[in-house]
Amino acid sequence: MEKESKIYIAGHRGMVGSAIHRALNREGYSNLITRTSSELDLRNQDAVANFFDEEKPNYVFLAAAKVGGIVANNTYRADFIYENLMIEANIIHQAYTHKVSKLMFLGSSCIYPKLAPQPLREDYLLTGLLEETNEPYAIAKIAGIKLCESYFDQYGCNFISVMPTNLYGYGDNYNLKNSHVLPALIRKFHEAKKENRPFVEAWGTGSPKREFLFADDLAAACLYLMKTYNGRELVNVGTGKDLSIRELTEMVANTIGYNGEIRWDTSKPDGTPRKLMDVSRLHALGWKHTIELPEGIIMAYEDYLSNQEVYAI
Repeated sequence: MEKESKIYIAGHRGMVGSAIHRALNREGYSNLITRTSSELDLRNQDAVANFFDEEKPNYVFLAAAKVGGIVANNTYRADFIYENLMIEANIIHQAYTHKVSKLMFLGSSCIYPKLAPQPLREDYLLTGLLEETNEPYAIAKIAGIKLCESYFDQYGCNFISVMPTNLYGYGDNYNLKNSHVLPALIRKFHEAKKENRPFVEAWGTGSPKREFLFADDLAAACLYLMKTYNGRELVNVGTGKDLSIRELTEMVANTIGYNGEIRWDTSKPDGTPRKLMDVSRLHALGWKHTIELPEGIIMAYEDYLSNQEVYAI
């Protein structure tokens, strides 16, 4: 990518898209194209075609998606598969039609089978059954990967796919009904400390293990791969380290300074037992994360404190 290349960031107001936008700005890319969802409905085929006709971007970061935590994924199953399929199909096809130089599709670690061997290697895709609670979302993301592969195979399009692990960071979703585990814990412990509550309820057994990557680290990896990687195969992006939800919960409580009891609601689902990414391909390509989890939680909490009026909804 040249500094003056026309770069479209789909989903620029989400946590991942905004991190990519910041990273591009920092590196001096000045010709960035964005649209809010009210300005451009990515589910609308004609609207997306008209947008590409008008703007003719050279590069595309496809970070737009309908996302949520375990409850949202399981509750809004039709919305999650339909909206994500439409968004990715419309953008990827128009990128082909308008001869975009390169496109990056961002997926999710939930594409891998529920009981796949750990750590999760890229070639484990489609080797087993998916986690039931987020199967519709996962199938949509797998379809996005296969779209990129198919346009690569049939038309020679330079469309690459990256699969991030669990993400957190600036601009995260703190809505307790549909957020992911880490931001939900930050909000729960902050409010419990503020209101002197004697206990905080955490979901599940605490035994599942998860890996977490700060969104700005993901953005740095995306820029690196956009500049250096042109392969058909998807690339995992993560830290290669995980911890139990119980350990994470205690880490967040300590960071916030909450000293009350933690109670586990075992009626709530645990989800996949473990989701650790194999990042050996990424490391071999020359990139490694820089923000460790304890530091990242502090950064995320400071962001939450600075934006509580926005986040606490």
